[in-house]
Amino acid sequence: MKFDEINYWSEIKLDIIKEYAQAYSTIISAQKNFNLYHIYIDAFSGAGVHYSKDKKEFVLGSPLNALNISPRFKEYHLIDLNQAKSDHLSSLTKDEKDVFVYNGDCNSILLQRVFPKCLYKNYRRALCLLDPYGLHLNWEVIKAAGEMKSIEIFLNFPVTDMNRNVFWSNPNNVDACQIDRMNAYWGDDSWRKAAYDTTCNFFGFEEKTTNQAIAYAFQKRLKDVAKFKFVPDPIPMRNSKSAIIYYLFFASQNQTGHDIIQDIFNKYRDRGVV
Repeated sequence: MKFDEINYWSEIKLDIIKEYAQAYSTIISAQKNFNLYHIYIDAFSGAGVHYSKDKKEFVLGSPLNALNISPRFKEYHLIDLNQAKSDHLSSLTKDEKDVFVYNGDCNSILLQRVFPKCLYKNYRRALCLLDPYGLHLNWEVIKAAGEMKSIEIFLNFPVTDMNRNVFWSNPNNVDACQIDRMNAYWGDDSWRKAAYDTTCNFFGFEEKTTNQAIAYAFQKRLKDVAKFKFVPDPIPMRNSKSAIIYYLFFASQNQTGHDIIQDIFNKYRDRGVV
């Protein structure tokens, strides 16, 4: 099996998620009056470890970082489409009775098997990492998490994939299958209004807007359509040339979570950028 090779911006993302997960588990575990039961979910968990291009060594992935947090989450649900990665993660966690590893499409597994374990009325709460490699996530998952009121999410908004395959200068030339992928991630085709504008073009041609404008339109969608109460400005994850690779979103129903992630995002916003 070939392990994922990650760059420093992915390591920053891992640090952000680990720091927030530690605070989340500490706060939830302290709520003795409500006896809350909190769950960690990783929809694109990978093999559990990655190879750092910067450090030239293996580093822990998000599932193992979560497992090392104290106090522990009550359950861990880890999903990956790649059989070899799922098998490797299973081997690393085989002695953990509270860890459940799934091999398959996270879109169906989350909706049918994992999210039903996170019902608000049952005092269940969950932190869910949605970190697709590209446009491999369906809006129904995001919307379901928001409507359940019990799930907080980290979300990879993959603008590199979008720009490469969808947001072309002439949108009429984009392949239909790429349009379908974009519609599935966004939930409909309203992304076109965010991605293209004609107001500054004398001839009325569609011109692509900025990555930031598209991300902010999606931020509004997380609030208005998915019904997350708190969606702070996403943190742009940049490469060594300061180009944005993706945006990392956080969405929650909780003021405390919002305040904590604001501090964490501010701490890491410019870290590692050359």
